[in-house]
Amino acid sequence: MKRLYEIEKEIQGIINAYEHLVRGIDETAKDSSQIRAYGGIIRAGKGKLVESIARQVVELAWMSLGEELSRLQPTRGIIKIPIRKEYIERIKSAEVKEYIFKNIHDYYYPLSLDLRILIDHTFVLAMECKTYTENAMLKRVLVDFTLLKQIYENITPVLFQLESQLGGDYSDLSDVAFGSPSTHTLLSYFDIDLHIITLLKGERKVDQPIHKKEYYKPLPKESLARAIKIISQILENYR
Repeated sequence: MKRLYEIEKEIQGIINAYEHLVRGIDETAKDSSQIRAYGGIIRAGKGKLVESIARQVVELAWMSLGEELSRLQPTRGIIKIPIRKEYIERIKSAEVKEYIFKNIHDYYYPLSLDLRILIDHTFVLAMECKTYTENAMLKRVLVDFTLLKQIYENITPVLFQLESQLGGDYSDLSDVAFGSPSTHTLLSYFDIDLHIITLLKGERKVDQPIHKKEYYKPLPKESLARAIKIISQILENYR
């Protein structure tokens, strides 16, 4: 019961921090400064709002499984995707081929990942964190995850977004999302089992930014609870 109470308190801390940063005013509970999630998100600021919420959600999901946070290592940064030797062998110019082989350690693609989740130092969960996603952006996300899985084939890819502009019912926040024709068509061309988590209800509208008072969208407690449940189901295999 104590662990459940702590999780509920941290969920409220995430909501308080979201309201503080998006609305630009502090309408938080008096004890917000004592909530770990609130402090972490506030320190990250608006620029890293979604990423910091995602990090807190992962930690709460792990806690909900009764596990210790000391086993969890959320990190970010550049992952080097090495050049494929099969490609080098296909190069017709012998000089170019020889040059690349001699300098092969310099040949890689620097893939930037928003959030990399390790458990006991094993990479298990890859997360892209977006304020919103539309299908042109999704193509880039799918390419990056495809590259990543060439090295880490057992990772689970997650798209964690504040709002959705993918079409369909991704922004309905229901337990079962039927998605959209365009998104499913893109997904069909990639061998990626992508989890899409959306936090705010209603399709994103370009001319209605949520930081403006008249278009503000609250962050529902149920939405965070659902996100925690999805992540906990993924992490269940690593207890």
